[in-house]
Amino acid sequence: MERKKTMKTKRNWRKIIGIILFVTLVASIVHVTIMLFLSPQEGSSTERHALFKSDYTLMLIQCILGLIVMMVPSFIERKWSIDIPNYMYILYFIFLYCAIYLGEVRSFYYLIPHWDTVLHAFSGAMLGALGFSLISILNNTKSIRVKLSPFFVSLFAFCFAVAVGTLWEIYEYTVDSLLALNMQKYMTADGTPLIGQKALADTMKDLIVDTCSALAISAIGYGINKSDTRADEDAGFLNEEYTILNTNEGDY
Repeated sequence: MERKKTMKTKRNWRKIIGIILFVTLVASIVHVTIMLFLSPQEGSSTERHALFKSDYTLMLIQCILGLIVMMVPSFIERKWSIDIPNYMYILYFIFLYCAIYLGEVRSFYYLIPHWDTVLHAFSGAMLGALGFSLISILNNTKSIRVKLSPFFVSLFAFCFAVAVGTLWEIYEYTVDSLLALNMQKYMTADGTPLIGQKALADTMKDLIVDTCSALAISAIGYGINKSDTRADEDAGFLNEEYTILNTNEGDY
């Protein structure tokens, strides 16, 4: 009874945070669409911190993408009958809110020092945890007879997190190239292009932070899995000894 109550509470939190994210993104899309028509073209305003059409275009793309990707976990659950933990939903929704609404719409990427770095560290850890969750689901599926060792579970979680982080950087580069935006922050807030290694700094920093964060979570997960595996082996050994002793007593 207590367990069902706890599960219901977690689902309520997941639903509440999901609704907040959905409403925020929809409201942002409406606001950004209006501002897209009212804002000046880049370079046509003399205001130092003016936002241009390209800025609102980026916000609009990110908000629409946010609405799409927030539905992905539910789609995966329905499509492949995979039960994604509620805490993963909550972390995922919080990340989208911080990255899209606070980061892009509220300009936290420019206003808050290292905001992008913090988010990439968070996403690397979250994706690593998701990798562990996926393997845990597969290991506990009776129809799948593959049991991965703690090392390979950790290796998968690490590679999964780094791969998704890399795909995100490819997405940013593609959008910047096609629409002349600044997702990879190769320009300053006032539109000044960065030169040489400075133009690569944001992308490389993101990849390095993703990798370090994923590695840290993978190492922690390996230690926990190794400890659990050893405990299961010890329990199995004790059960086997107990069975042998009972069998021997029965012989007498």
